[in-house]
Amino acid sequence: MAYIDYYSILGVDKTATQDDIKKAYRKLARKYHPDLNPNDPSAKEKFQAINEANEVLSDPEKRKKYDAYGENWKHADEFEAQQRAYQARQGDAAGGTEYWYSTDGQHFTGGFGGNAGGFSDFFEELFGHRGGASGRRGRGAFRGQDIEAELHLTLREAAVTHKQTFTVGGETLRITVPAGVADGQVIKLKGHGGKGTNGGPDGDLYITFVVGDDPVFKRKDNDLYTDVTIDLYTAVLGGEVTVNTLDGQVKLKVRPGTQNGAMVRLKGKGFPVYKQEGSFGDLLVTYHITIPTSLTEHQKDLFRELQKGA
Repeated sequence: MAYIDYYSILGVDKTATQDDIKKAYRKLARKYHPDLNPNDPSAKEKFQAINEANEVLSDPEKRKKYDAYGENWKHADEFEAQQRAYQARQGDAAGGTEYWYSTDGQHFTGGFGGNAGGFSDFFEELFGHRGGASGRRGRGAFRGQDIEAELHLTLREAAVTHKQTFTVGGETLRITVPAGVADGQVIKLKGHGGKGTNGGPDGDLYITFVVGDDPVFKRKDNDLYTDVTIDLYTAVLGGEVTVNTLDGQVKLKVRPGTQNGAMVRLKGKGFPVYKQEGSFGDLLVTYHITIPTSLTEHQKDLFRELQKGA
């Protein structure tokens, strides 16, 4: 199995922090997402490699194993357990020589007093090769690796139950996204991760929803916030204003004497509650009053009269 440099794929070095890895992954995932590159056949392959690299390097424990065992990091526990057991059986009589599995994913060296046969056979059996050469198929069954992926949605897409099609690990999936998913929410698709080896179960796919900002609404939990501009006359005398909601426009009555920054709540006009059909948060509307700037002298006189009576 050829060594794959996950650090190089994400464009970071081996001293990169978890935050560095996260930023690099998000930047590349957006750049090479197949849905955004329909005319680039290489984007799909690059996107898969980016997901695979992030799945390993974003997990500190997996990253530690990868740094020690390369692409075969997922077999590290079995290898180390067998190494300890073999060393215990051999004892001091074997000379105590250690074994190393290099991080290029190919080379296995060392031995106990020149008698490395038993453990070397185990290594070949576990990883399917000996010393970089292709060996017999391993007899141990191993679970496939889990895969992490991101699914980007607009706020309005996240507000309705709908279908989404995307490709992960060479597999095209069509899932139903329930209304009300939150930014950063993770769902698991069992058995849609990496393929198991030698009859082992497939890994799982973890999808993180990334919900983008909306130009009209701000979301907090299940409530939505929006701003509405009204003129001074409507604020003073009262009137009506048109307000946008997720499902259309509504007419809202403005009370006389409305103050700048005043907030009104529209019950049930907010964001749908996740997996609770028919339940919604509220829409909170903040009024912003505009002051007239092109008054005639007569209009100014009227304001002066008002000022005297204040």
